Amino acid sequence: MRIDLLFYVMGIHWMRFWLLLLVLFFSFQHAGAVTFRASIEDSRWEMESSQFVCRLQQEIPSYGVASFEHLAGEEVRFTLTPTQKQQVEGQAKLVAEASSWQPGIDPQMIGVVKAAPGTGVIEVPAMLAKNMLAALYRGMTPTFNTDQWYGTPELLKVGVSAANFQSAYTDYLNCIAGLLPVNYRQVARTAVLFPSGQTMLSDATRERLALIATYVKADNSVQTIYVDGHSDNLGRRLLNRDLSKKRAEEVSRYLVEQGVAEDRIVTRYHGERYPVVPNTSAKNRARNRRVTIRLEREDAPVR
Repeated sequence: MRIDLLFYVMGIHWMRFWLLLLVLFFSFQHAGAVTFRASIEDSRWEMESSQFVCRLQQEIPSYGVASFEHLAGEEVRFTLTPTQKQQVEGQAKLVAEASSWQPGIDPQMIGVVKAAPGTGVIEVPAMLAKNMLAALYRGMTPTFNTDQWYGTPELLKVGVSAANFQSAYTDYLNCIAGLLPVNYRQVARTAVLFPSGQTMLSDATRERLALIATYVKADNSVQTIYVDGHSDNLGRRLLNRDLSKKRAEEVSRYLVEQGVAEDRIVTRYHGERYPVVPNTSAKNRARNRRVTIRLEREDAPVR
């Protein structure tokens, strides 16, 4: 048992050794690469804050813009946008490298990302974006390494500077704390379902409607909330129409109770006339017993 444990521990150390060797090899390989990175003096972080989005951006001189974006109701994402679309193609290795004031700190591999064809834009998924934020907070420089600069074998390094980051990160965290729980895309189209013959709102429906109300009260660009009641085809048509009316009115009433202005709501009812699926099974009929809530707003920036 002790021998097995010894080999297990040795195996872990060898794996770490080879991973570090790979990262170091890649770093040395790119030592003479064309490099874009803001100097300590030029490193600026700009913060855009609202209830809808938090954006933390840095301009990378002669290359483009690095941007962390956190939309309400979603996770943070990172985008590296070049001013010249053809600068980078294919894959890039994302490595947290030591900044100039961190001698002796080993580089750390974050992951592999890919530039969008034709634009050169690199979008980093949420988990890797979080790792980038953590690296920046530790003073390290997340760096994109690729050998596809302008379609040539020229090596390219694009670094996001950690200089002046920590104070901006505090503002970023404060912004996140004030974000709405949802964004427009998440509430613009909603359907809530009802049991057969019922008009009462379930707890889950109330929670969903409360989220919609929270968003609508914050976004003045939402002009109208359309509430449409529907039923399945079981029973008499006139009774179904009345049932869909009561369901729609119950939803509208709850939105008003949550603080939505009544004059912004248009309540309609349609009975069994507009099924989303054929009323050929119990499962399908359950989907047709619904009230839909649709938000319409004037032209406004994406939120």
